[in-house]
Amino acid sequence: MKRPEKSLGNNSTIDKNTILAWLMSGLFGVLSGVFLVFGYQLEMADSVNISDSNAMLIMLTMMIIITIDTRYVWRGYDAQRQGAKLFGLFRTNVVKEAQGIEVTDKPSMADFLLTWAVLNLLNLPVLLAEFPGFFVYDAQDELNEVLTRTFTTHHPLLHVLLLGGTIALVHKVTGSWNLGIFTYIVIQMLIITAIFAYTIMYLKKRGVGKNSRILWILCYGLFPTIVMYTLCSSKDGLFSALLLLLVVLLCELTDDPAAFMAGKVKPAALVITAFLMPCFRHNGFYAYLVFVPLGLLYLKKHVDAKKLFGKLSAVLVIPVALYLVFNSILTAAFSSEGTHHQEMLTVPIMQMARVYKYDRESMSREDIALLTAFIPSENLDTYTGRVSDLVKVGFDNEYYEQHKGEFFGLWLRLFKKHPMVYVNAWLLTSYGYFYPPANINVYKGTSMFTFTYDTSSYFGYEVEQPGERHSFIPVIDRLYRYLSIGTFHDDAPVLYLFFSPGLMLLIYLFVLFYRLYRGDFKGIIPFLPVMLTFLTVLLGPTYLVRYVVYLWLCLPVLLCNRRVQAV
Repeated sequence: MKRPEKSLGNNSTIDKNTILAWLMSGLFGVLSGVFLVFGYQLEMADSVNISDSNAMLIMLTMMIIITIDTRYVWRGYDAQRQGAKLFGLFRTNVVKEAQGIEVTDKPSMADFLLTWAVLNLLNLPVLLAEFPGFFVYDAQDELNEVLTRTFTTHHPLLHVLLLGGTIALVHKVTGSWNLGIFTYIVIQMLIITAIFAYTIMYLKKRGVGKNSRILWILCYGLFPTIVMYTLCSSKDGLFSALLLLLVVLLCELTDDPAAFMAGKVKPAALVITAFLMPCFRHNGFYAYLVFVPLGLLYLKKHVDAKKLFGKLSAVLVIPVALYLVFNSILTAAFSSEGTHHQEMLTVPIMQMARVYKYDRESMSREDIALLTAFIPSENLDTYTGRVSDLVKVGFDNEYYEQHKGEFFGLWLRLFKKHPMVYVNAWLLTSYGYFYPPANINVYKGTSMFTFTYDTSSYFGYEVEQPGERHSFIPVIDRLYRYLSIGTFHDDAPVLYLFFSPGLMLLIYLFVLFYRLYRGDFKGIIPFLPVMLTFLTVLLGPTYLVRYVVYLWLCLPVLLCNRRVQAV
């Protein structure tokens, strides 16, 4: 009698696992189908058309096919974890982990220094080709804040002071703006490549093979999207590198909380990293703030000792307090102007601007007068779907502060009349993040110092004034210009996918949904700050690689094989 009951229990567990597997693979299939079909419509027609029966049928077909294929691949992964013949460079370690054998290979300081040196040597040719470095994306504005002693919180003050202070100091000593820019870029490169080297050391400790580590070193040192931001003055490079370091430290924490807290170095490193990361991008703070309770909830279930949980709670919470205090002190010390409201209101501004541009006849005179009180008509007339800069720059912050209720009342009234216009306005500024073939050309027609965007605005590329480019390796310079603002997207559409945020997002969802099905929350928790940060950019002014470069940086850690407990 006992044997059938045991069998029934096993069947029940198997059914539960199977249902969960289909649910997760189905969720991935549904999202993939929506991303691909809606993305195509937005790319081709600037709007989503749910009344197109052919498109909806294609989307449904894609959902089914992707769901079935995903479930089939996941079955293969499950078989591998049972010790079946494997493929790839991780074969030995996966088998050992599936058998419950801990795989560790403690790296030495010599390993770290050698890896760090190699990464800098790999970046050096590009730095010489783009001398003094990519000085772009608000670089001139940030430098001018330091030179004129007029600061705002529109750009993170810590980055403004580091960038502007370094360049101004070197210029004062040498008389050369280029040497100032070059000095800052080198300092940034050394910091970012040190974080890359530490990441490679973590991969080694996790048992990732030598060949795979060499592959990731080459990826960090040579892949153009990563190199662009390692050698770019924008805050995005440092922010993304710090987010990567946070992920690695959280991986170490979840691997063994007791060992992580046994010393002082690792907890201090986590506190400092979690504090500094949002200092280079404000949205990083909101992502981390949401992560903290989720991280504590996980740790509470997996840490038995109350004293240890208390210490872990402090390590995760202290960075929030440090950031708030530091930011307040810095703002007060430099008498900085507050952040303009339009940065937080990008989506509703663009939604109402789209109604004004295409459905103005449906608006009452009162609503038009109210909207133009917030945003002048000359700015509303500049509306283009993929970037909000020209519209939101005219936003009247003082009027908004006095009439917030009227602003949101107008937003709600127009939403009730034009729900799909609102959906399209939002998706047009964000679909490049989830549609792999999207051509990132949001600045088409915009003139810069040395060129006008035409076929692509994948990367800013140039050197803003007062810097001036002097390439020592012109062939590499031509390559990066081609990848940044040339026709690479059209000439090599398949290869371009590896440069696409959309493909990176699908890879993350594929891996994380699989871990969710397997119950591998240890493999999910460290990546929550990444995914939460990604969600914030969906509400941003446009879609650019600079806002999501961390998707490439964190990929080696995401794909690092981990021991997974079955559900």
